Amino acid sequence: MEKFQNLIPLDFTIQENYNKQIEALDKIKPLFGKEYPNIIGGKEYKTVKKTVSINPANTTEVVATFQKSGVEHSEIAMQAALTTFETWSRTTPEYRAEFLFKAAEIIRQRRFEINAWMISEVGKNFAEADGDTCEAVDFLEFYGREALRYAQKQELTRMAGEDNNYFYIPLGVGIVIPPWNFPFAILVGMTAASIVSGNTVVLKPSSESPMMGWLFNEIMREIELPDGVINFLVASGAEAGDYLVDHAKTRYVSFTGSMEVGIRIYERASKVNPGQIWLKRVVAEMGGKDAILVDNELHSLEDAVDGVLAAAFGFQGQKCSACSRAIIHTDVYDEFLEILKTKIGKFTVGLPSSNAPMGPVVSEKAYKSILNYIEIGKSEGRLIAGGDVAKVDGVDGYYIQPTVIADLAPKSRLAQEEVFGPVLAITKCDSFEDGINIFNGTIYGLTGSLYTSNKEKLERGARELHCGNLYLNRKSTGAYVDVHPFGGFNMSGTDSKAGSRDYLLLFMQGKTVTEKIIG
Repeated sequence: MEKFQNLIPLDFTIQENYNKQIEALDKIKPLFGKEYPNIIGGKEYKTVKKTVSINPANTTEVVATFQKSGVEHSEIAMQAALTTFETWSRTTPEYRAEFLFKAAEIIRQRRFEINAWMISEVGKNFAEADGDTCEAVDFLEFYGREALRYAQKQELTRMAGEDNNYFYIPLGVGIVIPPWNFPFAILVGMTAASIVSGNTVVLKPSSESPMMGWLFNEIMREIELPDGVINFLVASGAEAGDYLVDHAKTRYVSFTGSMEVGIRIYERASKVNPGQIWLKRVVAEMGGKDAILVDNELHSLEDAVDGVLAAAFGFQGQKCSACSRAIIHTDVYDEFLEILKTKIGKFTVGLPSSNAPMGPVVSEKAYKSILNYIEIGKSEGRLIAGGDVAKVDGVDGYYIQPTVIADLAPKSRLAQEEVFGPVLAITKCDSFEDGINIFNGTIYGLTGSLYTSNKEKLERGARELHCGNLYLNRKSTGAYVDVHPFGGFNMSGTDSKAGSRDYLLLFMQGKTVTEKIIG
């Protein structure tokens, strides 16, 4: 087998790539508005209540209609997963990994189509969508190889008179709850890691991006993954989500989303319910309040501004790794703001289908929450740019101007609370020491960056800036599978590292078998 290599995102400044993406968008447009069932144990299920996927760039467009299941179908999905686990768990890692490799190949072939659905459903531009699709392929290729590596004979210290073996077995039925902001990559990664380890899953995609879950489920059915390995369940979080997390037969929950929901899952999963014979595992990635610290000793202040802006406003700031805070040394603070003002104009807001640098935020709920945070920020600091809704000709969508608010106190709400939108909070620090303290002064610890030319400060930053992914002299977004294992500390999650060589261990358990040698 070839060594793992990351799939390289496309360059959409190349006209051929741009044209192919436009063609794919045109091709899926006639398919808008269709209804899709839940797929449980290979069978189709529909519900009275529906989940409607709206194009956030043009709210008059219904991308697709899905189901909205409750307890009844959740139990059917659980039973399907339990039944299938009895056979799937006994298959070989080689057999399971082959499904991941086949799926990766189909995704490569359908790359522009998958991008097009993502552009339409969550408002990503071409590059952001393609990066998401590439990461999905990377997860499949990498986790497939990792399953084969873990299946190899594990070295143990020998003891006379005994034959000892140590190997990994699957856990059971997992509940996979992915987010909407990386609606294909993270959904695929969480699900692939689960099933290649020998588990079966109930996959509950985000209500904001169910189409991306459908596409992956469709691909897995195309390659004839056995029924019941993945049970596709678009469902109510409050009803079905709680029921599945609480279920006595749930072995683990794999979740990516907000801190509030993650805490709720963690708390509910910790309770041992009647009939439960294990302690459930929770694998949670819960967001952040990520910072970029800009020192007064720099190779280039302009490069630092570019890194902050790219990390703050890529995909409208709707990344858990986004630069939500910029902490700027007092010596370069004013100059940093002046350069920023000249550069922020390139982040224009427009239609994702036209590949605008910035599109809409994902939903009306997010739209209202972000605008509320902007008003809070205006009362706490100085508005530098943006600060209002954005208008895009001919459509009604959830558009917000890229917003920068400076002179914020480190403990202000805008500098502490996760906004998850195109809002950058800027704080001044008096020294490098002060900058470290401000950087670490939140409940989160996911990503961050440090810009400095001072070697000693780089070394100190690597030790003392407390986050799971720290980048030196580059932006805080853009992690690649097996290049930048991804996951954070504190209230950013359970310290799991997606795309790492540790990750599959979260979905398996070690078993030791000892045989006494007789004769």
